[in-house]
Amino acid sequence: MARNDRQRPATLRTIAQAAGVDVSTASRVLNGSPEDAQRAASHETAEEIRRWAARLDYRPNPHATSLRTQRSNLVGVLVPRLSDLVLATIYEGIEDAAARHGLTTFVMNSHDRPEQQRARTELALSRHVDGLVFGDAHTGAAFLDEIAERRVPFVLVSRHAGRHPSVTCDDRLGGRLVADHLLALGHRRVGVIAGEPFASTGADRTAGFVDRYREAGFPVPGSHVVHSGFDAAGGRAAAARLLRHDPRPTALFAVNDFAAIGALGVLRDQGLRPGRDVAVAGYNDTPLAAELPIPLTSVRSPMREMGARALDLLVELLAGGTAPAERLPPSLVVRASTDPATPSEDDRGLLTAGH
Repeated sequence: MARNDRQRPATLRTIAQAAGVDVSTASRVLNGSPEDAQRAASHETAEEIRRWAARLDYRPNPHATSLRTQRSNLVGVLVPRLSDLVLATIYEGIEDAAARHGLTTFVMNSHDRPEQQRARTELALSRHVDGLVFGDAHTGAAFLDEIAERRVPFVLVSRHAGRHPSVTCDDRLGGRLVADHLLALGHRRVGVIAGEPFASTGADRTAGFVDRYREAGFPVPGSHVVHSGFDAAGGRAAAARLLRHDPRPTALFAVNDFAAIGALGVLRDQGLRPGRDVAVAGYNDTPLAAELPIPLTSVRSPMREMGARALDLLVELLAGGTAPAERLPPSLVVRASTDPATPSEDDRGLLTAGH
């Protein structure tokens, strides 16, 4: 190939000639959906086309591609707030999967307000997105029903609502894992910081926990289940209310790590030791959980994987397929905030000092 040719941007025709295939085949492999690529060429031929594209630094023209396919290759993502570490991690998974599929994403905050959700959705649709990922679904699915009637492809992530396609953690199981752990430690009088009542995450985690306690013969009174925001301030307020009960709970389950951190702050202010005086467990196992002065027992949810799978399911919908609901398995990570047998550094210091 002449030097002047190498200085010009590679075209589909260039790639096709180098790989020894038709231009249409090269186009379907490089610019089409995964299904298009499979129909157009064998795996070996497709890989050869991609190798030549990388070698010649081929860059597709997104505008020309969208005109041919009537697709924008854009996906809109709605979350309550991207400042939330859990939602940010989920979005990283969405973004990684989108890049793998040749799609571009943009994210908008709804602050969990229905009027903002509606406005942001209409804004995304005005940009001619191919589909949507909702991380802010409310259990009342009326708005999502409307979007489905408009034949807009979408998938829910982290939360579920109605019969709409979703990828979530198995949150009921997660709640049961915490209950099993606290029951094994002998806790019979417990409280739940239950999160927002309109979110399936908090509702399912609470239900799994409460169901397990009822099965064990220790039903949790309604007064010991307190709804709150999914943040430290909400957790602090809910924990303070629960600890006013006489007798007070010996263990608290917060359906979100940040709410659990708020509960830990209340214990500190009242001179109580987590894991000794009152056990505290959270949910999601954010990186901060292991780094607290008294490390937090938490349910580990596959946050990044949820985001990636949600985008994969959306691609299946865009290709004309179906997308059934998926629930990914959680696991419990036990630390010093519930288990006195795993003391924190602070505990070791107190033991050394003879306290």
